[in-house]
Amino acid sequence: MDDNAVKRWRLVLGKETQDELEYTLTREEAGIDRTLEALYNSERKGGLGASSPNVSRWLGDIREYFPTSVVKVMQQDALKRLKLTSMLTEPEMLETIVPDIQLVANLMTLGKLIPEKTKATAREVIRKVVDQLMQKLAGPTQQAITGSLNRAARNTRPRHNEINWPETIRKNLKHYQPDYQTIIPEVKIGYGRKRKALKDVVLCIDQSGSMGTSVIYSGIFGSVMASMPAVATKMVVFDTSVADLTEELNDPVDLLFGVQLGGGTDIHKALSYCQQLVTRPLDTVLVLISDLYEGGNEIEMRKKVAQLVDSGVQVITLLALNNEGAPFYDHKNAEFFASLGVPVFACTPDQFPDLMAAALSKQDIAAWAGSNDIKL
Repeated sequence: MDDNAVKRWRLVLGKETQDELEYTLTREEAGIDRTLEALYNSERKGGLGASSPNVSRWLGDIREYFPTSVVKVMQQDALKRLKLTSMLTEPEMLETIVPDIQLVANLMTLGKLIPEKTKATAREVIRKVVDQLMQKLAGPTQQAITGSLNRAARNTRPRHNEINWPETIRKNLKHYQPDYQTIIPEVKIGYGRKRKALKDVVLCIDQSGSMGTSVIYSGIFGSVMASMPAVATKMVVFDTSVADLTEELNDPVDLLFGVQLGGGTDIHKALSYCQQLVTRPLDTVLVLISDLYEGGNEIEMRKKVAQLVDSGVQVITLLALNNEGAPFYDHKNAEFFASLGVPVFACTPDQFPDLMAAALSKQDIAAWAGSNDIKL
């Protein structure tokens, strides 16, 4: 083997192979070796322990030696393998960690266990991730949903203050008058009056531990939609109890910091609460985000979703709202929901804006899913 291959195997297998693999590590390579050894051979003396004072230094070392994508993986490995909850309950630790969505999910899982002295730092970690996600997701969400609702509200006899001038100009370009250097708007296109929301959206979100990243993305999208006057958005989270977080949608950081991940699941109770929020069933989209493992009354849960569908509410079930898919879910409940005409599938954050646009304009969600290579 050439020296590069020997070096890679030496770093992969650890210093126990230094006699078999003759290679002298550089100073930087030795530092990389120490960080890997501390995590992946942690049972050896000098490894990372839950109370080890070296954790903070190790967090700094991995940021020095590895790219951000690798750092995030190693942080998660440290949490899982070594149960380093100290990484998330000490301000100095949180200040060192690279923020990512999984870290936010872990903070939400710890919830009330986070000491008071650490809460301010934890909020800043959550805010960094929320700001990153808002910057990425807000624009596409607003554009997709607004465009969909504008098309639904379009009319050809608008009042002056209701005219959609860009669309009106495009529609009348053929009536351009060169002599007057103007366009004669023979056809006017408007949005119609929007004194009240055109559509109601209810996000009903399972906050059991397995749904961590789905809750985060749901909170972000809920906050974006809540800022849009044409959509009246409500957000409900549940485990064995139900919490209405609609009033928190104006600040997604407060919303997420108030969520307590973990516990059981009572979908029937959550749907019963959401049913009380529905005042215009034909103009309401209810998005249930859950793996459908019911810990409450499964028979009543099925009856409740059937009642919602029969009343005219458009119900959509997302088994997950993340980039990892939904490997574990209750297949029998999923099949029952599908038999009622309720679409059931996992959705990525990038697909969610278009999904909501399709739902709000009453498109065929099964056809939409098929066009996006999503299996129902």
